[in-house]
Amino acid sequence: MADFATLRRMMVDGQVRIADVTDRPLIDAMMEIPREEFVGAAQAGLAYLDCDLPVGDGSRRLLKPMVLAKMLQALDLAPDSRALDVGCATGYATAVMARLCGSVVALEENPALAGQAKASLSGLGNVEMVVGRLADGHAAGAPYDAILVEGAVEVEPEQLCRQLADGGRLVCIRGGGPAAKAMVYRRDGDDITQRPVFDAAAAALPGFAKPAVFAF
Repeated sequence: MADFATLRRMMVDGQVRIADVTDRPLIDAMMEIPREEFVGAAQAGLAYLDCDLPVGDGSRRLLKPMVLAKMLQALDLAPDSRALDVGCATGYATAVMARLCGSVVALEENPALAGQAKASLSGLGNVEMVVGRLADGHAAGAPYDAILVEGAVEVEPEQLCRQLADGGRLVCIRGGGPAAKAMVYRRDGDDITQRPVFDAAAAALPGFAKPAVFAF
């Protein structure tokens, strides 16, 4: 039987800490939360690999631990933050966020994944599970101090940015291929600014594809 506690420590020491992740509460959360419980019994042994991990029918992925950790650090979560996790899949990142901030809305549009996330997160009193279109966000729970988008987007996340509180931040992976970057969007009044924070790649999320261009 796999020693998951040892694998978890190796993940944090060998993937997270060496990537300039220094946020102590974040490191502690990733050291303690059992990632294997969010991937299913058949893939439990793969839970701590340095890769995006397929979940559900395989069309969706959990972000690789290093990328997730750096994105969460860029969000700069506080104990009183209200957060939105867009594309929560089975809920691992939501569970980490729930350790770091006051409340988290977990948004998923795939009913099967949403069911898994709801079961995995049922013991967390500061998490609300919502099923809906990812690109729409969850305006009913806005404004949010922090929004995590768990995947790559090919278009600007304008609708999600509108759900940020003043001073709120959104982190996503913008673009595809080697040019993709993790981006931080910040709302200041009516202005939205953006800046790249590190190179990253991830699977595209449904609803965020660039409209097709037809040529005649």
